[in-house]
Amino acid sequence: YSSNMRFSSYSLAALSFTAVTGIARAFSPGPPRITSAATARAIYEEAGAASTSRRLVGCNSVQQPPEGVEFPAPLSKADRLKRAATFWGNALPIVASYFGKNAEIQIRERLLGQCLNDEECEVIWDEQHEAGAEKLSSTITELKGFYVKTAQIIASRADLFPKQYTEKLSGFTDNLDPMPVELAKAVVSQELLRKDEKFEDMFIEFDEVPLGSASIAQVHRAVLSEKYGGPREVAVKIQRPAIEPKLLGDIANLKQLAKTLRESLPLDYYTVFSELETQLTDEFDFVKEAVAMDRIYNGLARSIDGSEETEIPLVIPRPVPGLICRRVLVMDFLKGVPLSRAREEMLKKGIDPDSPESKLFGRKLLRALTYVFGRSILETGFFHADPHPGNIFVLDDGRIGLIDFGQVKQISGRRRETFSKVMLALANREGDGNAEDLKKIGNLALELGVELNDDAKPEAACAVAMWLWDGTVDNLPGGYDKGELSPNSPVKELKSFPQDLVLVGRSSILIKGLSSRLNIPWSLAKEWGPIAQNALDYSAGKFATETKEKSGVRFRDVVRLTKRWGKAKATAAVTKLPSPLRTRVAAAIVKVQERRARKALVVNKNK
Repeated sequence: YSSNMRFSSYSLAALSFTAVTGIARAFSPGPPRITSAATARAIYEEAGAASTSRRLVGCNSVQQPPEGVEFPAPLSKADRLKRAATFWGNALPIVASYFGKNAEIQIRERLLGQCLNDEECEVIWDEQHEAGAEKLSSTITELKGFYVKTAQIIASRADLFPKQYTEKLSGFTDNLDPMPVELAKAVVSQELLRKDEKFEDMFIEFDEVPLGSASIAQVHRAVLSEKYGGPREVAVKIQRPAIEPKLLGDIANLKQLAKTLRESLPLDYYTVFSELETQLTDEFDFVKEAVAMDRIYNGLARSIDGSEETEIPLVIPRPVPGLICRRVLVMDFLKGVPLSRAREEMLKKGIDPDSPESKLFGRKLLRALTYVFGRSILETGFFHADPHPGNIFVLDDGRIGLIDFGQVKQISGRRRETFSKVMLALANREGDGNAEDLKKIGNLALELGVELNDDAKPEAACAVAMWLWDGTVDNLPGGYDKGELSPNSPVKELKSFPQDLVLVGRSSILIKGLSSRLNIPWSLAKEWGPIAQNALDYSAGKFATETKEKSGVRFRDVVRLTKRWGKAKATAAVTKLPSPLRTRVAAAIVKVQERRARKALVVNKNK
């Protein structure tokens, strides 16, 4: 029966609890990492040394929790053992059920001669997926913690996992059980308030119901008092007390499961969780997150050489100077809903999620994410490393927001340069069958540090690069299948992936999953090609020469600003149109964009 109607045993093992990223992750030995809260604070204070208002306050506060509020104690040894037992008691039966179902079907086919057709197999595996998704959802609901991140990735990969799993786990992207508001306020008071201050001295409003609640922290809308620069609407991110040992214990369980199934999994997920264990500690320090938020924003706000201001196609919240501590972060408030709830909100407002307006927004979303991640990865090498639908916001004014900079990644300059060359080789190739181009792409992929199985086909390295960064390819070289879970997928040829780039892969897979869900062919390589060329030119010193020659106002700057102004005016005009007319205008724009995309694909295939 059809291979895409059932999971192979190793794929289901990966699905159950180890499909967190699909590839390993690690920090590079490149630019120095922020290795402590003290270092991060020093960097942040240095950036605003001219203003005393930028200093960190309350981090050594002597505030005591209000009466009646108790901070949760860290898990005891008995609690950790009980949690581990719950994990293993639920994980192994899910994995075993797929092995058992696969064996049952093989016995029916090979020994009893009962050959099943595709429809019969689809029914069997749909029932199996439904049962597995229900069990997995129930387990994550009970345990929460780090297992939620597994659910987030599975829910965002409709192109990879069965709909039973993606639909069942979609609620875990941003909506965990929140801690009581009294406890949240107690954490804020202990971290930010001075000894003689009351909570109302800092916040004149503080919503009791959080905007979102995740495994590490939850976020509340609040309004700052005049004493702290208000009235100003802000978001307050508050870390759950005693969460660190709980999450690290969860990763230990995942490591052990991955180690047990190491020979059956398509990739070395043990390395994935080993690296996650090392990096997760950064997420517990919100001072580092504030530094990362500013650094990424500043990198996108100007051109690569710093000579020009650039438009950022999405909104990045900024931290409020002076209100940043290890467990509390006060930042800009973004009014909107996470992408994970966008469809639900559209239905509530009577908007068809499949309407032309929605498709137009989908393309806008893809472009924005592609641009921001492309520039961050290729120009500075410092980028947001935890992209999922709960961290991407659809704002009320139609803009897109990106939140949660707790996980960031820095890749080395040398690796970044080679990666830029891979993007250019993919973008500029003369068709999908040109032997010289395919060899060049494969050699560059190997230069990146990709290691293949000893018996891999000569085209394997090139096929991996095309599979990961060019979603417009119909046929991969070497006869490989595009499906990640196919036994003939080029991913199965990977012995190891360069640690510097594993989170680049995660960002790429997010965009790839979105394009698949929106049914929009999307080539990251072609979109990132111009950015890669700029990055290589800058590394070669070409921008320095051009900058010296610049003087006065340039014509192209005037044209660019005029286009930006015109685009903003046109967008505003369209949004004000009556609904039927707005739908027709959006449909016309979508048709034009689709026609251009098809034309570009045909041109590329005919090269």
